[in-house]
Amino acid sequence: MAVEGWIWRWGWGRRCPGRPGLPDPGPGPTTPLLLLLLLGPVVADITDGNSEHLKREHSLIKPYQGVGSSSMPLWDFQGSTILTSQYVRLTPDERSKEGSIWNHQPCFLKDWEMHVHFKVHGAGKKNLHGDGIALWYTRDRLVPGPVFGSKDNFHGLAIFLDTYPNDETTERVFPYVSVMVNNGSLSYDHSKDGRWTELAGCTADFRNRDHDTFLAVRYSRGRLTVMTDLEDKNEWKNCIDITGVRLPTGYYFGASAGTGDLSDNHDIISMKLFQLMVEHTPDEENIDWTKIEPSVNFLKSPKDNVDDPTGNFRSGPLTGWRVFLLLLCALLGIIVCAVVGAVVFQKRQERNKRFY
Repeated sequence: MAVEGWIWRWGWGRRCPGRPGLPDPGPGPTTPLLLLLLLGPVVADITDGNSEHLKREHSLIKPYQGVGSSSMPLWDFQGSTILTSQYVRLTPDERSKEGSIWNHQPCFLKDWEMHVHFKVHGAGKKNLHGDGIALWYTRDRLVPGPVFGSKDNFHGLAIFLDTYPNDETTERVFPYVSVMVNNGSLSYDHSKDGRWTELAGCTADFRNRDHDTFLAVRYSRGRLTVMTDLEDKNEWKNCIDITGVRLPTGYYFGASAGTGDLSDNHDIISMKLFQLMVEHTPDEENIDWTKIEPSVNFLKSPKDNVDDPTGNFRSGPLTGWRVFLLLLCALLGIIVCAVVGAVVFQKRQERNKRFY
């Protein structure tokens, strides 16, 4: 993990300016050669943008085919989604709209990386716009619902690009990117902005930018990484990094968006899927990856899960008041032990005097 971070700082996280969404080959011909000699297999895990890694059957790339029609090769769309020559608009800047686009083909790659070129923009001022985009890797597709235009209680992975804080008590700064893995048993709570089921997240200022905005999702060997490029610097910035994630193969990629009383234009310009060349152990190769249940191996409950709406208590991070209570209990414990110790010592002293 430290080695990979070193590589990103040396420029391996840069996107090629001439080819949006693809990583840059590196800072120069000499440095990458040294890195390859020193780190070999680690660098091979980084998508290099070569055409053989791009999986066109799972990618949405301009020029789009089927402009002006209700369908396009390899992709289906529904709801308010419209296809133009420059973008796929999931929702217009109008109230109560829902739209989505889904890949025809199930993906059977064990290790992959998706680069999404998107744009969220509209006339609404601060906190008067919504709701955002969801990126999906799920068992079911083309099922409309209340979660950013798609179904709740899904099976698979969701990345939410949320632009509106429904929870007025939240300390988060929006827009906000979060991740959720579901086996169908969890429900996304819009009133709390998905806080109960969020695995991790970060603030990401992607709305109404004058330049291109990108997001990358990488899944490899149980590690899920989300990165953003929102500053027009052609460099990826770390957002989310989670280990212990288990996702099956054979699910579908898609994107959806929804508006309510507030609205925005939610556009997808491209979705490019790359295969990561990763070696697996014989035991891993013998697993039927289509039968894996989506899950995350966590020692604690998902991030920020403090008060479960069902009434159950879930452990969360140590906030200020929790630290205070913990210290107070420790101090009281020390005082009680001191008092008990003093009483015991005094009784022993009195008992010893009786023998003299």
